[in-house]
Amino acid sequence: MDAYDKGSNARPVPGEPAAAVPAPDSSPPEGHETSDVRETATAGDHETSEGRGTPDSPESPDSHGAPVGQKPSGEAPARIPQQYGDQQPYEGQQYDDTALAGPPLPPPPAGIAALSLPYQIAAALALAVVAVAACVHVGMVFLHVAPSNTVTKQHGQAIDEWIYPEFEQNWKLFAPNPLQQNIAVQVRADVRAADGEIRTTRWYDLSALDGVAIDGNLLPSHTQQNELRRAWDFFVATHDNANRPNGLRGALSEKYLRRIVVLRLDREQAGGRGAVVQQVQVRSRTTNVPPPKWSQEQVSDKPIVRQLPWWPVSEADRAAGTRPEESTGTEASAR
Repeated sequence: MDAYDKGSNARPVPGEPAAAVPAPDSSPPEGHETSDVRETATAGDHETSEGRGTPDSPESPDSHGAPVGQKPSGEAPARIPQQYGDQQPYEGQQYDDTALAGPPLPPPPAGIAALSLPYQIAAALALAVVAVAACVHVGMVFLHVAPSNTVTKQHGQAIDEWIYPEFEQNWKLFAPNPLQQNIAVQVRADVRAADGEIRTTRWYDLSALDGVAIDGNLLPSHTQQNELRRAWDFFVATHDNANRPNGLRGALSEKYLRRIVVLRLDREQAGGRGAVVQQVQVRSRTTNVPPPKWSQEQVSDKPIVRQLPWWPVSEADRAAGTRPEESTGTEASAR
């Protein structure tokens, strides 16, 4: 090869500037190995290389000034993974010394498992009692609303004692002909005033009082909405048109309604302060709901009044919170 040849191995001509040698590609061609020593670009470097050693010398630097065995500047040297137990670190990953301590401890027990054995047994028994009571209640309600069958015929009295009066079910909303009447329950009473005189109070519209309490109330109570209404429905369902009770349920419904009206009269302070209720009389005033304007249905607008006889009030009818009869003399003497 003479001086006029072109390439990386061309011999330089004395007295002429050395041609710039392009930097070789860092990746060698396929099937070739990268040489550890490259020829210098200038004649001075060529002479220096001849005086210092052969191109195969392992101490000769490459054209970029990097020692033999290292990649040119700008490229990260090859990273040799270090052994750390049985694993090798990934790029940018650091080992945690706690990994050698074994698997993490399980979290402490919570809930019933955190209690001691006696408390666990007590909690299990309490949950079992609640579950049994819930199942019994659901079964009683199911038998109450289910059609007549062998079980209800044999245990009907026990089912009624469980259901009435607090858990009675009313399905009139889903009947083919739902209730289309407004029923107002009203009550008046004979009271003994603080001076000992017996007076008859005016009629108190208890349904209207419940309506005033519910109107505008975002969260009305269950008693305001259903207590009086369900008590009257219970009474009507267990009495005939002459207000005679039909068996034991009739007497129970009468007692239930009487206690409610006595409590409500005491709340309204019927007869004045210090007066005690002696007997009560209940009536209902039923009016039909007027049909819409587009309907051709004709209904009567006259109210239907059902008035019950006077009921004497005993001490058992005065619920907690009402004024006992003995308090009349004390309050009268205080006045």
